[in-house]
Amino acid sequence: MDKLKNIEHISLSKAWATLDRIDYDYKFKNGNWKRLSRETYNRGNGAAILLYNKERGTVILTRQFRMPIFENNPDEGMSIEACAGAIDNNDHPLETIIRETEEEVGYKIKEAKQVLTAYTSPGALTEKMYLFIAEYDDTMKVNGGGGLDTEDEEIEILELSFVEAIEMVKTEHIRDAKTIMLLQYAEINKLLD
Repeated sequence: MDKLKNIEHISLSKAWATLDRIDYDYKFKNGNWKRLSRETYNRGNGAAILLYNKERGTVILTRQFRMPIFENNPDEGMSIEACAGAIDNNDHPLETIIRETEEEVGYKIKEAKQVLTAYTSPGALTEKMYLFIAEYDDTMKVNGGGGLDTEDEEIEILELSFVEAIEMVKTEHIRDAKTIMLLQYAEINKLLD
């Protein structure tokens, strides 16, 4: 971009993910250049999936503790979300979501349809989320799910009616952006009618 120059990365942390301060010169519409500074948090990209059963009118979601949510509001530390995970190394988003579906909720899917791609907090996070949908049925259940002990996961699996899940968005029991997007995608596209 011709509106950017003198980009400088200053590493603030390389713990679980990378936190950088990025200083740069930005040219505004009036032609003036200004030195700006922003922090970016890079934990890589992720994938999420809404599993749905047309016959029963149900969806599979998860519930787990999220420290950043607790930090914002201790009454909201438990989060109801679509199954999701970080994309490792050079994995394809589809490979990631197939693996995460089995690990987190215990269903073995062979395919999924990518329906959306989104930056959920572009002012601070570099993460791009690849959002999928797939149908499920009882024959696909291969284990109890719940996540991996090696990743310190403790995930509760929820099978909810689609109507109940949509109501939980309206009542703010579901506040996770990727989950709301997937549920609204399902509603708009009448996946469970």
